[in-house]
Amino acid sequence: MSKRPYTYVFLILAISLLAGCTGKNRWEINEGVIWHTTYRIIYYGDSNLSDSIIGILQNVEKSLSPFCNTSLISRINRSETTSTDSLIRRAFEIAKKANIASKGRFDPTVAPLVDIWGFGTDNAARKLAEDTDASHPFTVSQEKIDSALSLVGLSDCIIENGHIIKKHPLTTFNFSAITKGLGCDMVAEMLKRNGVENYMVEIGGEITVSGHSAKGRPWQIQLDAPIEEKGVPQHKALKEISVTEGGIATSGNYRNFHDTSKYGKIGHTINPLDGRPAQSCILSATVLAPTCGEADAWATACMALPSADDALDMLATAPSVEALLVVAVNDSLHTVATPNCRFK
Repeated sequence: MSKRPYTYVFLILAISLLAGCTGKNRWEINEGVIWHTTYRIIYYGDSNLSDSIIGILQNVEKSLSPFCNTSLISRINRSETTSTDSLIRRAFEIAKKANIASKGRFDPTVAPLVDIWGFGTDNAARKLAEDTDASHPFTVSQEKIDSALSLVGLSDCIIENGHIIKKHPLTTFNFSAITKGLGCDMVAEMLKRNGVENYMVEIGGEITVSGHSAKGRPWQIQLDAPIEEKGVPQHKALKEISVTEGGIATSGNYRNFHDTSKYGKIGHTINPLDGRPAQSCILSATVLAPTCGEADAWATACMALPSADDALDMLATAPSVEALLVVAVNDSLHTVATPNCRFK
């Protein structure tokens, strides 16, 4: 299971930020690039908090980024330390809940499997997987799968007294399926500490909101249909929802796949139980949860399950979570939602 490089939740920003503002409070926009994606933060307050926002995003990267050599999680992955910090412990706790609820299919230790299937950091495997030459088909041997599986298993990892104990010295953690959402939460918590009640925090499509927009109405969120034309993603509206509190995240497979001659089209979500690309009729999952870190994890967990029924059974263990699934049935798309979902 690997975090997708794109997401499909887009904020509708039809707002005039300064119109009607009086006194020292005003609407602020902070935006930029972080973690190879963009962020956009809108909030109503009496000061510009851009320095604090950047500081928090940098702290999240220093803790959780597996792509930063000096991050704490990278040092843990190299077995240079077992010490954790509050961010790693928070991500680990979220991951554990999703791992248990999904019966092991959500697993942030799955990187060795992601690599051998050409979706990770192994550039040679990626190049082979993208080669459609039928005379030399991309093949992943059972021996490679078994070797990678020996390192995978969040259920065999624990944190005790602030120290992480791994299944195997070569087991690695990649919390990318949680990090953007957790980053949104950390920024939101800082805004609240500074007295901000109305805000929207968006990082790479993951969103945390509170209160209302500059128009005095709930934040309007557009959900995109998971479709593409001639290989190009199309941003066509599926649903529009109003939200005043919580985190929203979307995960999907259809934009990150390899079209192989031996296995056909394979998505980037890997089943950590058998070590092979997950087979599912679910094209995308949008989740609304109390926090964006949770929403991020649950959305990705849905994509690792074989059917919408399996996803709904898993989500039933988290009554505070709402979800809308887009499912492929023959050549058409259908939506399936949790019973409590307000955006059916």
